[in-house]
Amino acid sequence: MQDSAAKTPVLKLEGLKRSFRQGGREIVVLRGAEAVLHPGQAVALVGPSGAGKSTLLHIAGLLETPDEGHVWLNGRDCARMDDDARTAVRRAEMGFVYQFHQLLPEFSAEENVVIPQMILGRSKREAEARARELLSSLGLADRLDHRPAELSGGEQQRTAICRALANRPSLILADEPTGNLDPKTSEHVFHELIELFRNQGVAALIATHNMELASRMDRVLRLDGGLLVEITPGAVR
Repeated sequence: MQDSAAKTPVLKLEGLKRSFRQGGREIVVLRGAEAVLHPGQAVALVGPSGAGKSTLLHIAGLLETPDEGHVWLNGRDCARMDDDARTAVRRAEMGFVYQFHQLLPEFSAEENVVIPQMILGRSKREAEARARELLSSLGLADRLDHRPAELSGGEQQRTAICRALANRPSLILADEPTGNLDPKTSEHVFHELIELFRNQGVAALIATHNMELASRMDRVLRLDGGLLVEITPGAVR
């Protein structure tokens, strides 16, 4: 983990509140959740099923607006931006990794990593160079032209991780990124994921039910009762 003492936080969640109406009653999910992530930190987000981890990630990723509170990204309050501005921030400054890779099936591994860069305005040549660099770093140099259906589950998720990092984001949000893999592959992909995030200098907030993996991250945040509580990684069970 990098020294974060004097750095502007990559992500600061401040007083987040969110509730939903269901069957005529109000379901309160977040009651004032707060957190700060600095560059180079891999932070686990844990909590029981239904605690609101996905809701928190959606708000942090500017995919959903909180009822109250602020989402600061690199010093800017983004929670109340209009849709176009939020989309621009997501494309340029955030990367997303999901449990199911969500790769475009008709495109190769390399093309899946190239496309988000070209959407942002990079040249095809520059985007291809970045895609090859990332894919090669995760052992996929000989799989560049393979479509998702021709890749193993672990290779698909590695490609998805490379896609998330393609535009050099400052923040990665991941929702059970190894949850769909067998234990051995999950362990291998998790190790590569954390090392790559640290090497790229990004902050990562990773929701997981795997307590053993969570215990090996830099920090652990538990979402319980609508609030975030920091616990020591060694105390995770």
